[in-house]
Amino acid sequence: MTAATTTRIDTAAPAHRADLVGRGLAALASLATAVAFVNGALLTINASDDRLFIEGWRVSSFGIFAALFALLALRPRQTAGVWEIVLAGKAALVVFGALIGDVPEARLSAIIDFGLVAVVAAAYVLCRGWLAWRPVTTNPSR
Repeated sequence: MTAATTTRIDTAAPAHRADLVGRGLAALASLATAVAFVNGALLTINASDDRLFIEGWRVSSFGIFAALFALLALRPRQTAGVWEIVLAGKAALVVFGALIGDVPEARLSAIIDFGLVAVVAAAYVLCRGWLAWRPVTTNPSR
């Protein structure tokens, strides 16, 4: 008789402390991005006509990411795909910022986004964000 080996993906909820720390990191990312939103809004008010649209677009992106990070902090295992979308979006900005070289704002933005990627990746692991992909079970008695 041979022993069968099985590969098991951990589907257990995270430890309470890890969950709190991960949610705190997601909340921190939301707060930091909300500060960038306010700063961007102030910059948009004073933007020249040729920069007005791009500044407005950037501010709206800050608002969207702040909301997504808040959603992750509130519901880390009920938001299938959101973790991965924000990580991919921020990682893409880091790569793009590194590739375009010495362009005004690019280097600082890439460094800030790299920090966000690290914080959100840590929160993803601590909260076990991949559990959001579990099939939802319904209770027919409800």
